[in-house]
Amino acid sequence: MIRVLIADDHAVLRAGIKHLLSEHGDIVVAGEAANGHETLAKIRDEHWDALVLDMTMPGRSGIELIKQIKQMVPKLPVLILSMHKEDVYAVRALKAGAAGYLCKDNAEDQLATALRKVAGGGLYITSAVAEKLAAGLMRGGNDDAPLHTRLSDREYQVFQMIAAGTGLTEIGDTLSLSVKTVSTHKVHILEKLECANTADLIHYSIRHQLSSIDGE
Repeated sequence: MIRVLIADDHAVLRAGIKHLLSEHGDIVVAGEAANGHETLAKIRDEHWDALVLDMTMPGRSGIELIKQIKQMVPKLPVLILSMHKEDVYAVRALKAGAAGYLCKDNAEDQLATALRKVAGGGLYITSAVAEKLAAGLMRGGNDDAPLHTRLSDREYQVFQMIAAGTGLTEIGDTLSLSVKTVSTHKVHILEKLECANTADLIHYSIRHQLSSIDGE
């Protein structure tokens, strides 16, 4: 029996996932978490065979949360279930320690299969993501990689929030950073993406189909 923890801030989605997995006798949803802090607490207090994790939740979330989870329980398979396209976050999530990445649009057909794969020690990714991993496109030194692959995880997070129209003060509050630190990140982002201003960042985000992201 695969004992699963679901971490997603939307109760309706958690209920939908539970209903979906209830059709599979070898998988049981034994716990739920609505934010990063609850997720870490449940991981610390109980044993799980797999974690289904949303990338965007209140509090600690995204790449940083994956890294912290893997530090706490290195052998826990983390399957990312996200609204975001694989080409936006999948490689970063996998490099942070996730064992798989699945879009919510594909959950009905693929979630059970993905859970069995990661719980068994495997990696669940699309062929496109596998090609990116093999090619090493996330390495900053690769001349063929898009400019945004030069960004650190934190810079990428700030970039997405800026591109979504979030102000620097709100970004700082959300990420528990000072406005000065956020401003420094913005300067580095502008330099690495070869942009002159915020408008250029937004255009870059749209041009590379990254504009659907609103933080991590």
